[in-house]
Amino acid sequence: MGDHGIECSAKPNSPNLFLQFTENPDGTITRPFVPQIPPSDLIDRADVRSRDIPLNSSLKTSLRLYVPSSSLQKLPIILFFHGGGFILFNSSSAPYHFFCEQMAQSLSALVLSLDYRLAPDHRLPAAYDDALEAILWLRTQAAADSSARDSWLASHADFDRVFIAGSSSGANMAFHAAIRIADLDLQPLKIAGVLLNQPYLGGQERTKSEDDSENDVILPLRTSDMMWRLALPLGADRDHEYSNPAAAMCVSKISKIRARCLIKGRRGDPLIDRQRQFVKVMEAAGVRVVVQLEEEGIHAIELFDPAAAEAFFVTVKEFINA
Repeated sequence: MGDHGIECSAKPNSPNLFLQFTENPDGTITRPFVPQIPPSDLIDRADVRSRDIPLNSSLKTSLRLYVPSSSLQKLPIILFFHGGGFILFNSSSAPYHFFCEQMAQSLSALVLSLDYRLAPDHRLPAAYDDALEAILWLRTQAAADSSARDSWLASHADFDRVFIAGSSSGANMAFHAAIRIADLDLQPLKIAGVLLNQPYLGGQERTKSEDDSENDVILPLRTSDMMWRLALPLGADRDHEYSNPAAAMCVSKISKIRARCLIKGRRGDPLIDRQRQFVKVMEAAGVRVVVQLEEEGIHAIELFDPAAAEAFFVTVKEFINA
């Protein structure tokens, strides 16, 4: 980073989107192009229907709902937070739109993908605030008469089986959301589980997997450092509890998580050592965890490898049905 806090893309032609950012003198960033996919509700014979609904118009947040077209029954709800290091993607970004379509179909679930505010325009805890608002919106829907609910939720939602889920930075959001709701009365909404897929974590002292990641194809070390610098509150370092809960968050706070948690990691992920530390702290806090950290694979592999995505959904379905 230069003296003026400006760091331009080191590899403007790199296939890695996170190496295509430009930091501007005013503190904003110029993001790379990512294809945007419209919802499918108007597409005839779509296997999964989707549509967008506003969450908070003043903050420009929204939810994209996905439901299998063939479903005639009540479905578990998965409130999903996408990845992107808190600085990239939205609910209509092609990688996550197609991922959520596949999730809805593979799991026979009603998926709600949150379009939350991004850093650095909106640094943390903005994304956490948006996640909590989405959960409270679901509680309002659950408490409403059927005639007052969103029509898709009225027809398909099983409010007794709600799962908070996320991938990468979205998994970080899901973890913090689980803590934030611990002292809230969400009735009649019932949180049945939390799904943390390759949670995005950090820290000042390097782990071995981070030290070995300078040339990682998805999450090289300089990219991870950049994202945390842009996402954390001004003046905070990577040992903040937002990025390093294993070191900075007291066990009594983590122990408030009531729902079962699935924690999924990959041995080829630069964050795997952080995730192992995180699991130890979760277990020490008495949180009920299902841990899967020993499979091979890179960070965010489910977005690139259909077989890995399908295997992931098998794991999630077993967790949901347990």
